[in-house]
Amino acid sequence: MKAYWFENLRPLGICLLAAMNAGFPLALAQNTPARIDVLVTGGEGVSTNVRQRVVRDPAVRVEDDDHRPVDGAVVVFALPVSGPSGEFPDGSKTLTVVTGKDGLATARGIKTNEIAGPLQIYVMASYQGLRARALINQTVTLAPGTTAAAPELHSSKSHGKWKWVLLGVAAAGGAGAAIYFTRHTSSTPSSPLSITAGPVVFGTP
Repeated sequence: MKAYWFENLRPLGICLLAAMNAGFPLALAQNTPARIDVLVTGGEGVSTNVRQRVVRDPAVRVEDDDHRPVDGAVVVFALPVSGPSGEFPDGSKTLTVVTGKDGLATARGIKTNEIAGPLQIYVMASYQGLRARALINQTVTLAPGTTAAAPELHSSKSHGKWKWVLLGVAAAGGAGAAIYFTRHTSSTPSSPLSITAGPVVFGTP
């Protein structure tokens, strides 16, 4: 009798397994968002004296198109290579952080340099081939009695605008991206955001 029931139930089991396997790719597709967004949650608008650690760490939250936090997104924070800037604890200009279940990423331990002025921190997030970016604006100030650093020399045509060059694209799974900043020294208008098969160049936002 047991053998009879087993033989009759086996086709049903096979059908159930086939249905589960067919639905598995669909479930994976449903978990992939249509887009991601980077929301600034900390560090916007703060002022820090020269040669000091920033008073509030820059932080962002990566969300999907339904405003849910994205777990496992790669977030790259980048500081300017010249002018008002700083460095991360390891002495570099970039820091890569992977978000947790809350979708949050924080750039801890930035120490400002000796040049006062507006400091723009570039942020880029990457997740399953999707990318989003943001800017966090801070200010580096002179403490009372502090002597200002010598100003940098600029071309007469320089507009003092930033443009960002993305040398490597952050990939899902923990790979980072190397980002650096250069001065805009051309009298021509800034180019719009362009994406090519090679390096990605972001014009002034």
